[in-house]
Amino acid sequence: MTAADPTRAVDAADRRVLRIVALYAAYFVAAGFLFDSPARILDGLADILLSRDTLITDYMGVGGIGAALVNAGLLTLMSCGVYWRAGAAMNGSAMAALFLVLGFGLFGKNVANVWFIVAGVWLYARFRRERFATHINTAFFGTALAPIFSEIAFSTYLPRTLSLPLAALTCLVMGFVLAPVAARLFRAHEGYSLYNMGFTAGILGTLVVALYRAYGFVPEPVFIWTTGHNLPLAIFLFAGFAGLAGWAFRLDRHALAGVGRIMKQAGQAPSDFIGTEGLGPALLNMGVAGVIATAYVLLVGGDLNGPTLGAILSVAGFAAAGKHARNILPVMLGVFAGSLFKPWAVDAPSMVLAALFGTTLAPIAGRFGWHWGIVAGFIHSSAAHSVGDLHGGLVLYNNGFAAGLVAAVLTPVIVALRREPPSGDPKR
Repeated sequence: MTAADPTRAVDAADRRVLRIVALYAAYFVAAGFLFDSPARILDGLADILLSRDTLITDYMGVGGIGAALVNAGLLTLMSCGVYWRAGAAMNGSAMAALFLVLGFGLFGKNVANVWFIVAGVWLYARFRRERFATHINTAFFGTALAPIFSEIAFSTYLPRTLSLPLAALTCLVMGFVLAPVAARLFRAHEGYSLYNMGFTAGILGTLVVALYRAYGFVPEPVFIWTTGHNLPLAIFLFAGFAGLAGWAFRLDRHALAGVGRIMKQAGQAPSDFIGTEGLGPALLNMGVAGVIATAYVLLVGGDLNGPTLGAILSVAGFAAAGKHARNILPVMLGVFAGSLFKPWAVDAPSMVLAALFGTTLAPIAGRFGWHWGIVAGFIHSSAAHSVGDLHGGLVLYNNGFAAGLVAAVLTPVIVALRREPPSGDPKR
């Protein structure tokens, strides 16, 4: 079939990736019923669906651990169905997008608040007479803006007859403009921040929030952060990442050698480790990255909960599309160092999340060296604290927004100091 055929079938390789993601999501659903009873999960899901979702809203604190895991798993299974129906290519970016859906299904995305943004991107594809599969990753990365739907829909300022249509229309419009805006803003950081949609959503969310603030709609701060569940959640995570490693070696007994080749790559976006090295090495790299991220939280004395699990899964997901041990560790070390010279403790929620999500800057370490990765992490540890007020906590990829700014400023400085030709220069 040609690329323009809207009925493109999902081939065997794509089905294999979708099957693995679906099984991993099902693991979350099954684990949810080990943590809580079905009745408690149903009540918790109802609470999650009606929550406002502003950063930071830990679904484990809203509806319980079981309901949070079930919400994340169900949302990801539904998303897999959309990828299958669209006939989308399951490359590294698709894997990363679905793992972000899974991770943020624990704090901010639920089975009700993401779909109008996805529908907006679908409408854009129809308007452009292009296949939705071409823009499907943008659609699901763009669900970073999902809290805007919940904030407007469940606002205490407006009656439901007005708030629900307004929330739907706002998200449809945001979804419609995501693809062209993201393509243009990518040029600002040239792929040195892997969370381009975080940068895009941050700017777009800031404009939307500014518009609504002008009419007196001011998002109220939220901070729901659960503690005390490190042991069971650590076992759950390590078992899941061991499962990824097991799949990796089942698919490719030489997967470890493939990870070695992955770690020689800079990781600058767009990177696709599934395409360059195969699914087995990519899965193993994901498992290793997830273990490193989980170990970091435990070593610094942080909490394992909805937000930190979401951050860990984002590290693991992008280990199929740019991240690996060699380029994430310097950034994490930079954020850690930043906490030693600032008034925030290393185990403070904001610093733990900055260390994990800040690995979006991994390509800087991969391209320019570990020392620049440390510098990037150090700067990011401050930037991530400053941008949240701009969007009122309604953009889930707050660290992605901050990192986009860091990369856009730091990268040309590094190039100038190294006396390298600019990106795109034929002499490069």
